[in-house]
Amino acid sequence: MAPPCHPCDPISPVSTDPFLNASLEVILRFGSLMVRTGDAGFRIVAALKALAAKVGLDDLAVNVAVTTITATATRNGEHLTLVREVGPLGINAAQLMELERLAQDDTRAMRPEEIDSALDRIERTAPLHSWVTVSLAIGLTCASFSYLNGGDLPGTLAAIVGGAFGQALRMALSRRHLNQYMMTAICALAAAGMCHLLLLLLAEAGEASHHGIGILASMLFLVPGFPLVAGLLDLLQRQTVAAVVRLTYGATLLAAAAFGLGIVVAFAGYSLPEATVSSASPAVVLILRGGASFIGGVGFALLYNSPWRVACAVGLLTLVGNELRLSLYDAGVTLASATFVGAFTAGLLASLARRLLRQPRIVLSVPSIIIMVPGSYAFQATVLFGRGDVQAGLQAAVVVAFVVGAMALGLATARFVGERQWLFET
Repeated sequence: MAPPCHPCDPISPVSTDPFLNASLEVILRFGSLMVRTGDAGFRIVAALKALAAKVGLDDLAVNVAVTTITATATRNGEHLTLVREVGPLGINAAQLMELERLAQDDTRAMRPEEIDSALDRIERTAPLHSWVTVSLAIGLTCASFSYLNGGDLPGTLAAIVGGAFGQALRMALSRRHLNQYMMTAICALAAAGMCHLLLLLLAEAGEASHHGIGILASMLFLVPGFPLVAGLLDLLQRQTVAAVVRLTYGATLLAAAAFGLGIVVAFAGYSLPEATVSSASPAVVLILRGGASFIGGVGFALLYNSPWRVACAVGLLTLVGNELRLSLYDAGVTLASATFVGAFTAGLLASLARRLLRQPRIVLSVPSIIIMVPGSYAFQATVLFGRGDVQAGLQAAVVVAFVVGAMALGLATARFVGERQWLFET
C-alpha cells in the first residue's frame, strides 16, 4: 500500500529538461518584477510571451493574479508549470520602461542567463531622483492641486509643507518595509496634521485660511492612480483576476488615506468649503491654471521615478488635458463629462508622445490625470461623513466616484481609438 501523500510533496515532477526549467524560472522572475513596478496585467502577459519566444519556448500560458504568477511552458513536447509569489507592490516607471524594452524592443534571441543578468542590473539601478527632489516636487504638486480646487493662499502654502513632509516620511517608512496600508494611513495623518499646524501658525500671524481644501491637497500623493487605472484596463482586456486584485488594493489604500485624513478633519473641526469666484482676468486664470497643471503632472511623474524629459512631457499632457477639462466645466458641462474629455485628450496625446519618447503609455497617461481628482467634493464627503451626515456625504462621494470613473474611462477610450487591436477579441 502506497504511503499517504504529504501536503508538501510536489504535485508534479520537475521537468527533465534543464533549459525548460531555467527558462521558465527567469520568465517568472521577469513577470514578478513587472508586477512590482506597477504595469498592467495584459501588458505583463504580452511581455512574457514575447520573452518566451526569445528564449526558444514553443508555447507559454500565463495567469497573472498580482500576488502570484502562474505559467505553463512547452518545449519539445514537454510541459512545465511553475508558480511564483510576487513581493510588495510599488511603482517604478524607469524600471517598467527597461523591462518592456527588454521584452519587446530587443528582438534578438536570448539565453536565460542573459535575461537573469539584465534583471540583476535593472533591480540594482538606484532611483533617478533624491528624496529631497521628490518631496519638494510633491509639495508643489499638492499646492497646485489646492489652487486648482479653489484653495486660498494660506491653505495652498500649507499644502506645500504638508505634502513634502508626508512624502519624505513615506519614503523613510518604505525603506523600513512598513505595511503599505498602515504606512498610507500614517502618512495621510502626518501630511494633513502638518498642514493643519502650519495653518494655525498662519492664523496667529493674521493670515487665516477659510478653505479646508489645503488639508486634502496635502495628501494627494497618496492617491493610488496606477493600480486603479491598471485595474480598469485589465478588466477591458479580460485579465479579471489581476483587475479585481489591483482595484481592491487601490480601494484599500484610498480607505487607509481617508482614515488618516478623517482624524485630522474631525480634530480640527473644518467646515465645508465655500464656493469662491476669482477676480482675476480670464487670461490670467488660464495662465495660472496651466502652470499649476504642468507642475502637478511633473510632480507625479517624478514621484513615479520617471526621467526629467518624460516628466516634462507628462506636465505638458496634464496642462492640455486639465485646461480643457476646466474650460468645459466653466462653460456649463457637467464635471464628470468634462473630466472624461480631459482624460481622453491626455490619453490620445500620450499615444503620440510614447512613440517619440519610447515610453510605455501608462507611464505618460496616468500621472497626467491624477490632478483631475475632484478635491472639493472629496473634502465635502470627508467632512460630512465625519459629522455623521451620511446622506449628504454619499451625495458628494457619488460625484467623486463618477468623476474618478470618468478619468479612467477617458484613458480607456483613448486606448480603443489609438490601438486598433483593442477593438477586437483575440
